[in-house]
Amino acid sequence: MTDAIVLLKNDHKEVERLFKQFEKLGDGAHISKRKLVDQIIEALSVHAAIEEMHFYPAVRAAVPDADAEVLEGLEEHHVVKWTLSELQDLDPQHERFDAKVTVLMESVRHHVEEEEADMFPKVREAMGRKPLQELGEAMELAKAIAPLDPYPKAPDEPPANLVAGVAAGAVSRGKRKLFGRS
Repeated sequence: MTDAIVLLKNDHKEVERLFKQFEKLGDGAHISKRKLVDQIIEALSVHAAIEEMHFYPAVRAAVPDADAEVLEGLEEHHVVKWTLSELQDLDPQHERFDAKVTVLMESVRHHVEEEEADMFPKVREAMGRKPLQELGEAMELAKAIAPLDPYPKAPDEPPANLVAGVAAGAVSRGKRKLFGRS
């Protein structure tokens, strides 16, 4: 059973792996860039959803004085989701595609650095092993229904985000089944 922090760090590593692959691609690798960005969009959409639905509320409940860090994390997610939604429809040959991906990577790397260096140690200390494992289990289950697309206008705090997250997940997963990757 993976605890919540290990699960989130694994997500961070996977996204960083995708970022590094993108950075290695040449200027003319438009098809490869589109495929990688689609994978990045999906990975970050799912990651943000499970953090917003489960991790951040647990942090606010268990960690004294964590509200400011959680609120900053939510705002960073908001900016990332807007960028992801813009990238969804942007042609990889557009002159701003690479620049937009670069800004996305910088923003996500900053967010990851703050979470891993500042928030995660406080959470681990405040919550302990068993609660983190139970939270990790809930987050792993939530991944199966989380939205695969960014929804920057959707609520990002409970209870509204729980309903919106499940609905958005059903819509984005349904679109993929009906129309293939969109």
